[in-house]
Amino acid sequence: MNRSTFLKGLASAALVPAFARAQGAYPDRQIRMVIPFSPGGTTDLLARAIAQHMQETWGQVVVADNRAGANGVVAADIVAKAPGDGYTLSTVAMGHAINPLIYKKLPYDGVNDFTSISLLATFPQLVLVHPSLPVKTLAELIDFARKSPRPLNYGSGGNGSSQHLAGALFAYMAGLTMTHVAYKGGNPAQLDLMAGNLDLVIMQPNSKDVVTSGKLRALAVSSPQRSPDYPDVPTVAEAGVPGYQSVAWYGLVGPRNMPDALVKKLSEETIRAVAAPGVRGVISTQGGVAVGSTPAEFTDFITAERKRYETIVRVAGMIVE
Repeated sequence: MNRSTFLKGLASAALVPAFARAQGAYPDRQIRMVIPFSPGGTTDLLARAIAQHMQETWGQVVVADNRAGANGVVAADIVAKAPGDGYTLSTVAMGHAINPLIYKKLPYDGVNDFTSISLLATFPQLVLVHPSLPVKTLAELIDFARKSPRPLNYGSGGNGSSQHLAGALFAYMAGLTMTHVAYKGGNPAQLDLMAGNLDLVIMQPNSKDVVTSGKLRALAVSSPQRSPDYPDVPTVAEAGVPGYQSVAWYGLVGPRNMPDALVKKLSEETIRAVAAPGVRGVISTQGGVAVGSTPAEFTDFITAERKRYETIVRVAGMIVE
């Protein structure tokens, strides 16, 4: 190679973005997977399954880091302040989209401080009542609620949780007044319903057995389509509230300013992970539907979710000053 060709090569290399030159090496060290809820729940199980798949694929350790608190705000703040180099990622739930509507003051920009990577899965929720409640259908529940001398109460996993939003949306669209009871997680709400201390919850039960055994009665499913796990249970829209839909969901995000090539690499690997038997099995066992999306599709999904619940957050008094 002559000197002129060599110098031209150096000049061309200088024009190549740093990430493009290093792209083939990613990841070359440990990745941190921040999880916004405590161990043992659906978010945690799904995040760890994704982390395990990435670790096996890339040969680098992916550390699961549970940082629960404030409906995902604690974890989101960690990710928002991390470098956009792909070594800090986070699974997110509905709170990621809704918290900017609920909290007047956040320690980060809930819209612009994150990079969408992929929507992982959606989880239809069931309208569940205690068998002692004298209703067998959703229409009967609505009629019972309207005639009740007191507002019916519904439980959720906390202010702004998917169960809270699903219940508030149901009450609003059905023209009901209901009382929200917040718990620290969905399981305590389910247990209190089973104990007869609540009238209903709208959530994914922690086991199909609670429905099939008759411990709880499923009146409807919250998704636009019927759930393959409960094919005989109508949707809320079919059962008397046209246009209703509300699903729990989980996705993967990173900090802002991540290079496009890195986001593409992570998204493609996440889509492969969601399609892998191990991860798909976790999603199915938890009652979910595997998705896997492009970053743009996930961004559009988040925008649509914010728009869907914007009025509900205000009407239901969820805003925190």
